[in-house]
Amino acid sequence: MPRYDESARDTLAAAFERDGFVMLPEHFPRATLEAWRAAFAPLLAPHRSAGDGNRGPGRFYVTLPFEGEFADPSIFCDDDVLGIVERVAGPDPVMCQLATDTPVRDSVFQDWHRDTPPLFDNFPETPSFQLAVNFPLVDVDEENGSLETTRGTHRISREDALAGLADGRYPPERVPMRLGDVMIRDVRGLHRGTPNLTDTPRPMVVIGYSRAWYFRPEVRIDVPRHVFATLPARARRLLRYNPQVEETTRIFDENYRNFAY
Repeated sequence: MPRYDESARDTLAAAFERDGFVMLPEHFPRATLEAWRAAFAPLLAPHRSAGDGNRGPGRFYVTLPFEGEFADPSIFCDDDVLGIVERVAGPDPVMCQLATDTPVRDSVFQDWHRDTPPLFDNFPETPSFQLAVNFPLVDVDEENGSLETTRGTHRISREDALAGLADGRYPPERVPMRLGDVMIRDVRGLHRGTPNLTDTPRPMVVIGYSRAWYFRPEVRIDVPRHVFATLPARARRLLRYNPQVEETTRIFDENYRNFAY
C-alpha cells in the first residue's frame, strides 16, 4: 500500500528538484531486504575472488540477475517511488538497471563524479532524464562506506559543481541509511563513494529509471521470458526495452565500465 498521498509526493518531488535527491525513510520491509542480502552474498563472492574491485580498490559493481528475490514488483514497481520518478523524469519511464555497488575493507574514497554526462553539451540545466533509486542491504554509516553527496549540483556543469564544492557553496554531505531506507537521486549530482572500514561488505542496490526515450547501451536487464510472463502489466511496461532471454546469467561479465563523469 502507498505511504504517501498525491500532495506528499508533490512535496517530495519539489524537494528533489531543489536538492537533486530525496529520501524515503523506512520504506521497504527489512525482512524483504534481508532476503536480498542472503541471495546477494554468493553473487559477490566470485567477484572478490577474481581480484581487485571493478569500481576502484575494494569496490565492486555487481549486476543482479532478474529472478527470484530480485524480480520483486513490490520493490521496482513501488507506487511511491514511481510516483516521484514520474514527477521528475516524466510519464511512462523505463527501468534500465538492476545492480549493486559494494565497498569492502581496503576500499578508498572515489573521486568526485557524476554518473552520466549532460544530455546536451553545454546545457547542464536540463530537467532530469535518468534517476537512480538506491537502498542498502545493511545499515550504512561512516564506518562502512556511506555515500557522500552534494545538494543542488544536478542542474549545473561539472566544473561549476567542483568549484562550488571547493569554495563551500555546495558542501559535502554524508548520507547514513538504515535497512529499508530509499534514496532517489539524479545521477548528475556530484557525489563519491567512501571507504568501508569494516570486515562486512556494504551492498547498495541501484535501480535505474530513465525517461521513455533515453537509452544507455552499457546498462540493461536481461529478463527471462518465464519471469516476464508472471509480472503485472505495469512491471512489463517498465521493462519493455530490455532484452528477453531464456535464462539469465547469474554472474555477469560487467560491461558498465565508464561510470564516472
